[in-house]
Amino acid sequence: MKYLKLILKALKGDETMDYTSISINKALLLLAVPMVVEMSFESLFALVDAFFVAKYVGTNGMATVGLTESVLTIIYSLAWGISTAATAIIARKIGEKNPQDASKSLMQIINISGGIGIILAAVGFYYSAEILKLMGGSDQLIEEGIGYTQIQFLSAPIIMLLFSLGGALRGAGNASLAMNAMIIANLINMFLDFIFIPIMGMGVEGAALATIIGRSVGVAIQLSAFFTNNINLKLTLKKWFADWRLIFEILKISAGSAGQFIIQSASWVFLIRILSDFGSEVVAGYTIAIRIIVFTILPSWGLANAAATLVGQNLGAKQPERAAKSAWRAAFFNMGFLGIVAILFFIFARPLVMLFDENPVVMETGVECLQILCAGYIFFGFGMVMSQAINGSGDTKTPTVLNIIGFWVLQIPIAYILAVKLDWKQTGVFWAVVISESILAVLAILYFKTGRWKKNTIDF
Repeated sequence: MKYLKLILKALKGDETMDYTSISINKALLLLAVPMVVEMSFESLFALVDAFFVAKYVGTNGMATVGLTESVLTIIYSLAWGISTAATAIIARKIGEKNPQDASKSLMQIINISGGIGIILAAVGFYYSAEILKLMGGSDQLIEEGIGYTQIQFLSAPIIMLLFSLGGALRGAGNASLAMNAMIIANLINMFLDFIFIPIMGMGVEGAALATIIGRSVGVAIQLSAFFTNNINLKLTLKKWFADWRLIFEILKISAGSAGQFIIQSASWVFLIRILSDFGSEVVAGYTIAIRIIVFTILPSWGLANAAATLVGQNLGAKQPERAAKSAWRAAFFNMGFLGIVAILFFIFARPLVMLFDENPVVMETGVECLQILCAGYIFFGFGMVMSQAINGSGDTKTPTVLNIIGFWVLQIPIAYILAVKLDWKQTGVFWAVVISESILAVLAILYFKTGRWKKNTIDF
């Protein structure tokens, strides 16, 4: 009953809570519950789109989604990077009891997100056909899917703002507000997917339109929250300005965190390029499996983000040991959660993939991918919390270096050797992911134990 009351309190939100003074378990629960729910609904965007496209459009449509998403991960990477920086900066300022500087930082985070998003939208829209061709798409696939790719690239500013504003809300301890915006955005996406695809027959373009509309509503809700009186992070249009010194400082922190995700994205692009040589059905199967995996990985990111917020706020409050304890505890919880999920996915891989597509090649590829990647889930769970905790301290350089080792030094070469040189095909790609991610997690844990991240400062 005690924990049920806490969960209900977490979902309702308490913007006056001081997370640096209550028990660590309580702080983790109050922050993690809305973040896990938020990330679960973020993952539903991809899962619901994949379901409707696979059911009502077909293999080429699913392959288009996979090829486009592999490139869009660059946008997601930048968005996650700015979001991570926003969480670290806002959490530190709130922990220092300095809401005015937190608000100034938020203004510049919005300026950065909007500016970068507009540039990416223009470039991606103009070169959509070339991007699909570069990724190995056939002429027929490009003809059928270019509309989807163009719409998705046009959504770049919305994606950037949705992630960065969510990161700012989480850093301030207002995770329930970020959660509510994501839930509403997702419900709209699901409803419009049903209207646009099976009813109106808009095909894969319908999925893109549903997503951009849903996310736009989510951004509008997030922005409105900053103008209310019951939140510790506020904005005012009358005092809006561009502080180039502050923008430069935020970009320096964002560059490290964005770099981490760009490194991952580049690796993913390379992996899916290898898979495209084995046919659209293999790409479709891989895409389905990844969507299912993301459905559990993103909620785990919710727990990792809770750890990042606690690390940032506790460092701001001059409590480094409490920051470390918060991260370790979150990591063990996350490892246990993903360990249970791994067992369930291994057992139920086939019926899960069959929900999306019963094409034999697509299904076998998806099942194999799901079962192999489960082998690394325990490492994934622990490692992602450690990396986010280090990011939460404002040290984004170290995780970037670790990602270069994990993805470029290890994952890409291993995938190429196993899949191409040893002719393991897609199986080699799947095992390369498990091997590299597990080593990356161990490296993050070893660095976190040194405690060097505790000395990082954010002075602006």
